[in-house]
Amino acid sequence: MKEVSKKLGLPAIEKEILNFWRKENIFQKSIDKRSKEKPFSFYDGPPFATGLPHYGHLLAGTIKDVIPRYKTMQGYRVERRFGWDTHGLPVEYEVEQSLNLNGRHEIKNFGESKFNDECRAIVLRYTKEWKETVERMARWVDFENDYKTMDIDFMESVWWVFKSLWEKGLIYEGLKVVPFSWRVSTPLSNFEANLNYKDVQDPSVTLRFKVDGEKNLYFLAWTTTPWTLPSNMALCLGPKLRYCNIKDQKTGDCYILSKNRIDSYFEDGSYEVLDEFEGEKLKGKTYEPLFNFAKTHIDTTNAWAVHFDDYVSDESGTGIVHLACFGEDDVRIFQRENIPIFDPVDEQGNFKDFMDFLSGINIKDAEKTIIKRLKKEHKMFLHETINHSYPFCWRTDTPLIYKPISTWFVNVEKIKDRMVAHNKKVHWVPRHIRDGRFGKWLENARDWAISRNRFWGTPLPVWKSDDGTVMCVGSVAELEEISEANIKDLHKHFVDKIEFEKDGEKFKRVPEVLDCWFESGSMPYAQEHYPFENKVIFEANFPADFICEGLDQTRGWFYTLAILGAALFDTPAFKNCVVNGLILAEDGKKMSKRLKNYPDPKKMLDKYGADAIRLYMLNSPAVRGEDLRFSEKGLVETTRQQLLPLWNALSFFTTYAKIDEWEPTKKNISIKKNNPMDKWIISRLQKLIEEVKKEMDNYDLNRSVAPFVGFIDLLTNWYIRRSRRRFWKAGRGSDKLAAYATLYTVLLEFSKVIAPFIPFIADGIFQILRREKDHESVHLSLFPKINHYLRDIELEKQMDLVLSTVSMGRALRAKHQLKIRQPLPKIFLITRDPEAKKILEDLAELIIEELNVKEILITPNEEELVNFNAKANFRTLGKKLGKLMKIVAKKISDLDQNEINKIQKGVNISLTINGEVIEFTPEDILLEREEKEGLLVETDNVLTVALDTELNKELIQEGLARELINKVQNMRKEMDLDVMDRIKIIYHGSDIICKAMENFSDFVCLETLSDKIEYQKIGEGSIWDLNGEQCRISITKS
Repeated sequence: MKEVSKKLGLPAIEKEILNFWRKENIFQKSIDKRSKEKPFSFYDGPPFATGLPHYGHLLAGTIKDVIPRYKTMQGYRVERRFGWDTHGLPVEYEVEQSLNLNGRHEIKNFGESKFNDECRAIVLRYTKEWKETVERMARWVDFENDYKTMDIDFMESVWWVFKSLWEKGLIYEGLKVVPFSWRVSTPLSNFEANLNYKDVQDPSVTLRFKVDGEKNLYFLAWTTTPWTLPSNMALCLGPKLRYCNIKDQKTGDCYILSKNRIDSYFEDGSYEVLDEFEGEKLKGKTYEPLFNFAKTHIDTTNAWAVHFDDYVSDESGTGIVHLACFGEDDVRIFQRENIPIFDPVDEQGNFKDFMDFLSGINIKDAEKTIIKRLKKEHKMFLHETINHSYPFCWRTDTPLIYKPISTWFVNVEKIKDRMVAHNKKVHWVPRHIRDGRFGKWLENARDWAISRNRFWGTPLPVWKSDDGTVMCVGSVAELEEISEANIKDLHKHFVDKIEFEKDGEKFKRVPEVLDCWFESGSMPYAQEHYPFENKVIFEANFPADFICEGLDQTRGWFYTLAILGAALFDTPAFKNCVVNGLILAEDGKKMSKRLKNYPDPKKMLDKYGADAIRLYMLNSPAVRGEDLRFSEKGLVETTRQQLLPLWNALSFFTTYAKIDEWEPTKKNISIKKNNPMDKWIISRLQKLIEEVKKEMDNYDLNRSVAPFVGFIDLLTNWYIRRSRRRFWKAGRGSDKLAAYATLYTVLLEFSKVIAPFIPFIADGIFQILRREKDHESVHLSLFPKINHYLRDIELEKQMDLVLSTVSMGRALRAKHQLKIRQPLPKIFLITRDPEAKKILEDLAELIIEELNVKEILITPNEEELVNFNAKANFRTLGKKLGKLMKIVAKKISDLDQNEINKIQKGVNISLTINGEVIEFTPEDILLEREEKEGLLVETDNVLTVALDTELNKELIQEGLARELINKVQNMRKEMDLDVMDRIKIIYHGSDIICKAMENFSDFVCLETLSDKIEYQKIGEGSIWDLNGEQCRISITKS
């Protein structure tokens, strides 16, 4: 059996283990040793490789590692491939910036072919760093057999997906108002628009629209997007909402607005209501346009009239909505009322050339100019500002607009009901995601805009003829057959050159590329080049057994997987989905490179190691789908409270096993274990195995981690601490050998329990403890099975009571600053439960030793420790007694001890109040406890603990002796002495210290392995404070 290195820190140990995994190819062996007949399928959502991994990636990556490791230990064959999202806006935007290009026009001038070559050149720039970080985080995933969305095989499968939807009638081209990023001149999907909302301050303006044929009558309409006003083509009212025509007393002007909104605009007494009516009474009314731009560009016959729709509300604004072509409802009403669309904004978000004083100005920049003009022309009624949440482009961080464009859609609404039904079959963690965030998103799903007016992506496989005939192509072979071209690449700058004739018509490809989210949603099929290859493999592993990503992907990757799974195979695309929360900076803000408000992941890995980061994140709200405020303090605490104690437990074991030449032979391990501590820790191990398996089978990582974190404390802070003397004592008695066998077994089996979660330290423990016949790595082992024969629930209950007692005793000491090394005369344990009393009596010695007290008294009588005062419970008695309450309260406060005893026992009491006998229940009387002098008291439901704190001379001296022992042990560690090295102690201190050392010299020598302790006036050594007494101590090796 190897010995634990005391000189290496955990990060260095991890690197040694990582090298071992690489050298021995342990990851591949963990797959090869499992049968192909028992597969477990996992899909890895592809990240962009244009940036370095951040904590969000580390969290999701950890979860993606824990589940496959666990399933492997359950006997499943878990192949997992890494993937790269290589297309889309993130890549294009970065190239635009590096080349100083601004928008589509400049890219076209630069050359689409050259631009795409630049995209290809940078797209895998950080793959080396990604691989290093992923491996350093102990995540096992296949990088050699990775997939890339820009590979021709992947793109061909995406074409197959598109054509399959086409053949099912789920693809169409149409004019719709969609989210539009003017910075990159492309439409976005609705879920992309939801990725990046920001709180912003915008203008809030209310306009005067003059009613035709009336002298001073105006409609009032409100908007927070003044840039849309030059495109205004109609006003819309609620047909059944109540409106008023009111007269402004100050100006004499009359205004029409919702009755419920008058108070928001006019003060009491400042107006006169001339008329009240339902909205539809205004049918046929027209008004003067704010601007005349549209008159010279479209037919305005049906423009600038009042229309009605139920979507209009009077909860904000004026109850009258200004309609332009930049809203879904607006365009819906335009189409219904045959109102032409007037869109004066180009793809770069600038007003077009014919827009006079607005020509060439960005829409947001133009708002001040528009407002100024409207004020000058007396068309502005009110100008304010508003703070509200507004969507920004998830990649360029510029405000989105909603714009009517002709684009390609997946008809999601046609299959929405099937998607909702499929979602009910998916096991979500946390569970509330299914019917909450994701379920509600599905219920309100709209058609998906899948085409982008961009360059670097999978081209739409659609060719059109001059007269509008459309052909969809689903494979390379199909395109080669109809075009007679030799196709080696499917990117836009290659396939746009492919034109062909059919039935006398010439066909050219439409210019758009597919949304990169369409590619991500296609990855289950495209990573296998399905259906062109691997048909059997794909169909055996679809739907995926497990996927995982962050909460934001409920409207991203999870959603696109669900759409395409339902559309192609009428099934969910995955069976189990773990959703992690977001990682925020310590101050609760979004992590920002610019603000540098989070610690560098690489530095944290080097400083604390991967297991610390993994365990910190896994034992946090982040695996419950909630946010985690990442803090380096969390890594410090995880290392100090869990990882180091566990590693020190291994070190403790191997150190004494080496001294006693104990080896894990079959005979030594199978020795009978009679000590209750051994039986208890083995029983708790069985309980732990059962708990972790149950929760891991349910994909609940948070509830899987908490039990083993608690077990580390039980093992190190209770079992080993209470068993230390069994290892220290001389000889090879049966109790000592049983302690070795128990600790060896527990550590070895525990390494298997924790292997999926903290794989480095798990294998570190396993490597040191493994025998020749064992697997070469814990990660090739099977997960432990519970041995019900070793489970002793009764003993666990007994020890839980002892632990509770000790915990309360420790809490009392800590609360009153009484060091555990200072012995106290007595502990009182009060319980009325006979079973609890017997347990405490049987295990009294444990409590005495752990709490460092000289005597234990167990009694059912709490009055020995506290004085009781009775008070009336006003909550239960107030209504019942009314005016008598004051008299009753005085009577209850005067109750004697006999009456109080009855209340304690749950017996009703009777009191005479103003000649009337009234009965009171124990619920009517509150008992307050006051500690007797010299006692400290702590209470829970079953037990009351009290410590006697009065110290005599002997106790004070023993406390000093124990303090000196503690300092000497620290000095031994600093000198790097072996645990069995003998020493000599020389000390110099006050008379009180000298007297303590005289009386407790044997105790000090025994505890410190000292051959001699003597008093001398010395100049060297260390000065220590022993309970307020200064003492100089020097130790030398004997």
